[in-house]
Amino acid sequence: MRVRRLQTEPADAGAGTMEKIGFVGLGYVGLTFAAIIASQGYDVVGVDIDKEKVDSINRGVLPIHEEGLDKYLADVVSKGLLRATTNYGDLADRDIIFVAVRTPSRPDGSIDLSYVESAARSIGEVLRDKKSYTLIAVKSTVIPGTTRRLARIIGEVSGRRPVEDYSVVSNPEFLREGLAVRDVTNPSRIIIGETDNRGGVILEGFWKNFYHKLGRSPVILRVTAEAAETVKYASNSFLACKISFINTIARICEHLPGCDVLDVAKGMGLDPRIGPHFLRPGLGYGGSCLPKDVKAFRAFAEELGEDPYLLDSIDKVNETQPLRVVSLLEEKLGGLKGRIIVVLGAAFKPGTDDIRESRGLLLARILAGRGARVRLHDPNSKALENARRVLGDTVEYASSLEEALQGAHAAVIATDWPEYGALEPSVYTRLMERPLLYDGRRIYDPELYSSSGVEYYAVGLGRP
Repeated sequence: MRVRRLQTEPADAGAGTMEKIGFVGLGYVGLTFAAIIASQGYDVVGVDIDKEKVDSINRGVLPIHEEGLDKYLADVVSKGLLRATTNYGDLADRDIIFVAVRTPSRPDGSIDLSYVESAARSIGEVLRDKKSYTLIAVKSTVIPGTTRRLARIIGEVSGRRPVEDYSVVSNPEFLREGLAVRDVTNPSRIIIGETDNRGGVILEGFWKNFYHKLGRSPVILRVTAEAAETVKYASNSFLACKISFINTIARICEHLPGCDVLDVAKGMGLDPRIGPHFLRPGLGYGGSCLPKDVKAFRAFAEELGEDPYLLDSIDKVNETQPLRVVSLLEEKLGGLKGRIIVVLGAAFKPGTDDIRESRGLLLARILAGRGARVRLHDPNSKALENARRVLGDTVEYASSLEEALQGAHAAVIATDWPEYGALEPSVYTRLMERPLLYDGRRIYDPELYSSSGVEYYAVGLGRP
């Protein structure tokens, strides 16, 4: 295992000729990396099966919501540095091909590798008649052992020789939705999991050259493919663990008069061995990574014959956290049937339109299932449209805060959008029939709200 830091001079690892880059999968990960790599003068081609998305990209129009990425995309498309296609054959002249396709969960929580395996077979077909060397880097989140498996698939389909004709490496991403541009341009680390030394050397050289152009020098860690794949799952599971841990502490604090979990978290975070990051109580974690990765890692551990009891607990706390809000509302409202309850936030986090594993949507679904009349609001209209496709007509969709809160019996902060944080208590007392507010993301001052006529409750706040 070697840790290598980037140098200020360009690398000489053979990556100087690695100027033609390909991407398979143009979602949040693939498109963000593709556009930013192209912005540094690389010739980038991206493949995706979604023709509507491909057409949008080729017009320079961002098909997803990601802060700051629209400017990168418009610029590189106008300069001819990035183009999208549905044809794998357009990857035939690429020096490096990054695989960034989705790896969804099966019903039992285990990972579905069919998309990455299909991509590997298609890449293998592309390599059949290619004479020069190609490096394939797997950015998709995959369970340990997958990268070597994909290397075998590519070899079997292409008939080419590993190391001599191609290499496959694991190169996991650590992007945060809403902050993806920042995370690509200024990463905390670059992890390279090699199946052979040649692939590791070349990919290290490529990233050295790329970040030299940006004036950055992140740490590069080269390990085995299996170690790199595990780093990704272990990292996300640990972040999820911190969230579920502080939510467990929040549950305890709610029984203790005068005890606020925010004070507890602050005291804990002052310990440098713990740190303050991800000690934010709330309705739980959502999104495309943490829920899926915890479940997949748990299933993988079981396949190995290990008891994933810690991962079980992390997941259980997260799945049951919204139920505590439901119980409180039932108690305070004397039942939910016919009550108008507003859920503020459809996106799983601010700064995105992604509703995958959104706690707000889960809460809305549960409340509606128990007879409540649910109104859903989100400052991002695309997030609300996405929610409508999932929830249908089981809930109402409010285009404005005033419409959402008018005559409501209770409201829940499900996503900590700045627009919600800027609201004064008077907004709730003026519009709601009963200004009962549950702060599921701790965005308000409890004393201010409680003293302003709002019936205020919050996660981790000791009951009076």
